[in-house]
Amino acid sequence: MRLKDKVAIITGGNSGIGEAIAELFAKEGAKVVVASIGANEKNNIAKILKKMKADYMMIDTDISKETDIKNCFNKVMKKYGRVDVMVNNAGVLENGLLPIDRFKTEDWEWVSRINNLGTMLCMQYASNIMKEQGGGSIVNISSIAGAKGFGGSVYVSTKAAIIGLTYNTAMRFAGTGIRCNVICPGSVITPMITTQKPEDYDPDMMGVMAKYGNLDVGACQPIDVANLALFLASDESSCITGQSIIIDKGYSL
Repeated sequence: MRLKDKVAIITGGNSGIGEAIAELFAKEGAKVVVASIGANEKNNIAKILKKMKADYMMIDTDISKETDIKNCFNKVMKKYGRVDVMVNNAGVLENGLLPIDRFKTEDWEWVSRINNLGTMLCMQYASNIMKEQGGGSIVNISSIAGAKGFGGSVYVSTKAAIIGLTYNTAMRFAGTGIRCNVICPGSVITPMITTQKPEDYDPDMMGVMAKYGNLDVGACQPIDVANLALFLASDESSCITGQSIIIDKGYSL
């Protein structure tokens, strides 16, 4: 029960890494809020949480819209009155992994609005609540793309921004009880990855990536990332803030 009675909001919590985090947090005693586009009782994670008899909420939330984020936090505060953990997991990937010389402006506008603006707004709303209650843990999910440059130029730019924002936020709240850390997963088997077709990937970008990373080490599973998120959300990591942690089986070595 490492998160007993802690209220945890998880964006993108109805699939992939977010689903694994929501389930694990519930097992560890958290009151779980799944904030995702299309979040409802028909989602697989809702069925899992209900079977576990967990204390949870499903809130349909598009983080590209501030009105949705505000609505989400209002509902959480009305029911629970606090936010102890904010996991910013929701994100999107542009199609094709296009390099800098071929990226599309419309891709950047769409991806950055979700990956960057949406994440920043969730952090803003969460941190304002955490300031009032005297502490909390923000766990951002970036990517090896942001840490090492692997991936399409648009995705890399947004995920690198999340890492910088994590440092900035940790610095802002150092010593206040509010911590902020970021996880950078390598390849993880999730719907966002499996829906991409290999033939859609830019061959030049894939070729360059192959030179600087071991593509044969294998992929992590969502639970691997969830276990690290649990540690960073719990009091066991109370002295850890402003850290970027790569989890990739050594892919980037």
